Amino acid sequence: MPHIILTQNEFVTVKSGCFRPTGGATEHHVTVELNKTTADAATQYRTLEETVQRLLVSPELKGAVLVWKRFFASDAVNQAPYLTASAGEAVSVVQQPPLNGTKASLLLYFVEGAQLTADTDGTTVMKRPHYTHLFHTRLHEPAGDVTHQTREVFDRYSRSLSRKGCTLERNCIRTWIFVQNVDVQYSGMVVSRKEYFEREGLTRETHYIASTGIEGRYTRPEVLMLMDAYAVADVAPEQIGYLQAPTHLNPTCEYGVTFERGTTVDYGDRRHIFISGTASINNRGEIVHPLNIEKQTERTFENIQALLAEADADMRDAAHLIVYLRDTADYDTVDRYITRRYPDIPRVTVLAPVCRPGWLIEIECMAVKQAENKQFAAF
Repeated sequence: MPHIILTQNEFVTVKSGCFRPTGGATEHHVTVELNKTTADAATQYRTLEETVQRLLVSPELKGAVLVWKRFFASDAVNQAPYLTASAGEAVSVVQQPPLNGTKASLLLYFVEGAQLTADTDGTTVMKRPHYTHLFHTRLHEPAGDVTHQTREVFDRYSRSLSRKGCTLERNCIRTWIFVQNVDVQYSGMVVSRKEYFEREGLTRETHYIASTGIEGRYTRPEVLMLMDAYAVADVAPEQIGYLQAPTHLNPTCEYGVTFERGTTVDYGDRRHIFISGTASINNRGEIVHPLNIEKQTERTFENIQALLAEADADMRDAAHLIVYLRDTADYDTVDRYITRRYPDIPRVTVLAPVCRPGWLIEIECMAVKQAENKQFAAF
């Protein structure tokens, strides 16, 4: 997959992972990072929005529609007035401060020829000729403890899927779960999610869902658990696969959590690969290289590569990375490491403690691989 620098100047750096198949719809996975840390919030967000507007009319993205946007904000409560949509896209918002010292970064997803509509329940629906893609963002419940909020969020999400003829078990491909004060609240979310999954037929004997569960806050301080989710209607069970990489990783249920290490979706012209938040872990569920950030970074990428290999892909197919760090002091070490080995892959690096304190870093990845699956319709 070509990795392209679309813009690089004193104000902003824009990188794209561009998947352009023969005869199919092009996808652009774009990161927007600010380069000046001294401007106030209004100026920085205006720069982001102006950058998005230029991308919408740029020749490199001709014919592409902005489908999904995530703001990584340094102070979501106070920056809420600046968190806007540009063209009807799904908008995700999470307080995970960019570690380059700026107020915000963006992750954008463009699809050529997409048709977008917004349902009354807040779902952004992307229509393609053969599939309907459902983007849910900012799912939250402000009342109660984290266990109650998790149950309510999943219940609301399941009802929304049901109205579109979908189920959590059959159609949900990926979730992102952001937990305030993850060291304390994560276990409550895990218990509630597991109970809900069992009710919906998601067990170790069936399958789970690719996911990232990480520290994150919303614009409302009382929200303890925030979720984004992605589902595909009209997808057949045989199009979906689950990645394990047993030489490197163990099943998550062995240490009490319920998500897949990675999920693939096969279309007639491509394979989408969703790598869950991945850390420095071995196939016994143990933390590898405690307290050593460079070695943990190396092992994390080794684990991601093992998952990608199981999907017949490698880092050259990576569309984007999100890098989560527990300690701001580790940023320079990690940034140098990734710049040295994977300089061109679009990435955002943010402050977000992982669910187990000993993990200093977690990385999620999406990859897109050229494929020819004649039994399935094209993306």
